[in-house]
Order: sequence, then C-alpha cells, then structure tokens
Amino acid sequence: MSDINTMILVEHPLNEKMRTWLRIEYLLKQLLYQKNFKNIASTLTFFRAVSDLIDILERFEIRGDLLKKLEYQQQKLSSWLCAPNTDKDLIDSLITKLEACKNALVSAPRIRDCLKEDRLITSVRQRLSISGGGCSFDLPALHLWLHLPDEDQSQYIGNIIYTLKPLHHALMMILDFVRQSSSLEMVNSSNGFFKGNTEKGELLRLRIPLKNRLYPKISGNKNRYVIHFIPLEPEHSRSVDNFSFELACC
Repeated sequence: MSDINTMILVEHPLNEKMRTWLRIEYLLKQLLYQKNFKNIASTLTFFRAVSDLIDILERFEIRGDLLKKLEYQQQKLSSWLCAPNTDKDLIDSLITKLEACKNALVSAPRIRDCLKEDRLITSVRQRLSISGGGCSFDLPALHLWLHLPDEDQSQYIGNIIYTLKPLHHALMMILDFVRQSSSLEMVNSSNGFFKGNTEKGELLRLRIPLKNRLYPKISGNKNRYVIHFIPLEPEHSRSVDNFSFELACC
C-alpha cells in the first residue's frame, strides 16, 4: 500500500509541441519497460506503443523540431560561457553532448520508415483496431514469433530499440533541460483553484500530497494557466478547499 505521505508528480504541457514530446516519452518508456516479453499482454503493449509512435511520427515533424531545440540549447549554453563564476567545463561538456545528439539525429535513417517497413509491426498494426484482434488466428505471424527462442526475440527487439536510440537520446536531453529550468516551490491553492502567469512557459510540474486524494485539471498556455483540483471521491471534497502543493513552471 502507498504511504499516505507520498507526493504525486504531475506534468502538464503548455503548448502542442511539448504535449507531443511528452506523449513520445510515454511511448518510449513503454517500449523499454516491455522489452522482455513474458506473455501476450506485454507483447501487445509493446507493439501498440510502436504503432502509436508511428502515428505521431507521421503527423508531426519531430526530427526538425528536436534539432531546432537542441540548437537553441547550445546557443543558450554558449552565451553563459562569458558570464562570471560559471562552470565552463560543465557547460562545454553539455554543449558536446548536445552536438552528439544533433549529429546522431541528423545521420539516423527516417525512424518512421524503418518501423513501417517491418513486416511483423505492419501485420500487428493492422489488427490493433479490432476488438480482441490479438488472437492467434488474427495474428498467426505474432503467434509464431512468440514461440521463437529468447535470443531471436531479444535480437529483434534490440534492433527496434537501436533504431529509436537517436530519437530517445535527443528527446530525453531536451526534456531534462526543460525540467531543470525551474525549481519546485511550495504554493497554496484557494478553494480548489490556483492561477498563475508565465512568460513563454512550456511545462507545468506539480507535486501533490497523496493524502488529499486530489487530481488537477489544468488549462493554460505559454502566458497563463489555471489549475482546478478535483477530489477523486466526493466524500473527500473538503480537502479541496485550501491546501499546499509544490509547483514549477518550466
């Protein structure tokens, strides 16, 4: 059972680009967590995440947006080199890592095309929209694949993870910079609401006490936002009135 003193971390994007990046991060985590298959459920979770990732890569220019953000971070760090009392070695190291991410992303083949050309991924994608479409008679190729030796499955999954590596590294580095751009600070809600202003904010991060049994409904953009705290169960509505939580606008 969870400790009642646990703090729940919640993140909310303030623009469409960040929304897309967080969704990609979520899918990449599923791919990495499910890479050791133990049953058909974990296998379908993996392939469904791959399918969703393909859909996102088809709808948005992810590579170009990530390259622009990496370049922006490099320029920002370079401007700090002339500032007094800066750790120049650390900044040079970060600039080098950003450059490595850029080069890997530029030289990588089109990830979307690599995934779509895989016959097993294609066959599974065609059945994911069917209720119960993971049955062996719907996906005989996957049924056979599940009975292959572990080393064959590991090699196949390893190739997919390797294909996604440039995307994964670039995205995680960018999100790390964003998340570390602002520190969590204690603030107070009023009657279940909190309003704030920001200058070109990209991401809200909240740490909420589990004991309050509240979840946030957030609306906003790069300039302003509103957080409405809602009780999970009606009997806990009193805890909405006024309480403290931690907030960072990154």
